Amino acid sequence: MKKTVFVSIVGRPNTGKSTLMNRILGEKVAIVSNKPQTTRNCIRGILTRGDDQYVFIDSPGIHRARNSLGDYMMRAAGAGMRQGDVVMLVADVTRAPSDAEKEVTEYLRKSGTPGVLVLNKIDTADREIIARTIASYAALFDWAAVVPVCAKSGKNVGEVTDELSAFLRESEWFYPDDSATDQTMRQYASEIIREKLLRALDKEVPHGIAVVIEEYREEEGLTSIRAEIFCERASHKRIIVGKNGEILKKTGTYAREELEKVTGTRVYLDLWVKVKENWRESAGMVANFGYDRRDLDGGEKN
Repeated sequence: MKKTVFVSIVGRPNTGKSTLMNRILGEKVAIVSNKPQTTRNCIRGILTRGDDQYVFIDSPGIHRARNSLGDYMMRAAGAGMRQGDVVMLVADVTRAPSDAEKEVTEYLRKSGTPGVLVLNKIDTADREIIARTIASYAALFDWAAVVPVCAKSGKNVGEVTDELSAFLRESEWFYPDDSATDQTMRQYASEIIREKLLRALDKEVPHGIAVVIEEYREEEGLTSIRAEIFCERASHKRIIVGKNGEILKKTGTYAREELEKVTGTRVYLDLWVKVKENWRESAGMVANFGYDRRDLDGGEKN
């Protein structure tokens, strides 16, 4: 008997949602960095065990939108939350519930959707802090389960799927049993390039970067990718390129190495940097770069 559950992963930026999903799946399907607001779209990660299929919906971190891109991300977070049979709120165990977490619990109450609380980063807290944080969240909502974890090391992560198994329902699978994500390779390549840029850059520049794959061509033993990196200032372009092109070269090297592991081929990566001033402020340009509000309509599980 096949069973399925859709799990919406929600929380504030930098709580480790993508790291946790990757750890659960046992492979990387979502990019991670120490920069807030790394995740911009809803990404589905698929875990199939025996007759059971878990579909995780990783969504952007909940934050106050300050531009059209931020508005899209918050709409995406809301759409992702509505798609779940169960909502998994991932929170930093060292921080008290904020308005963002309270908004999630309000949604759970009104919708009747069950919630599982995952308190991440237990490696940074002692038992007293963990107990106090659990008590503060217990006062907000009647959680189906509370699981303290360290997504980075994997501690207690197995308990998360154990708790989620209670919500499996009889259903045909929505994805083949060998699927790990619903992303295309073009989408994945774009995200990997952006991840490497996030790690190479500081301050405000990463938030103003978009990566568009202009060409993705597969041949025998070779994958050719042409990507355009858009930023908001000419000064940002100089930073992205770096002195003597060092930053761009380093980004290309790291991205190519990871993409070669995924594709199993040699990868030729051609990167270009262009300026689109204040693109995050324009709903039209935000949509052109792959963040289109119309794609969020419906919110169906399939």
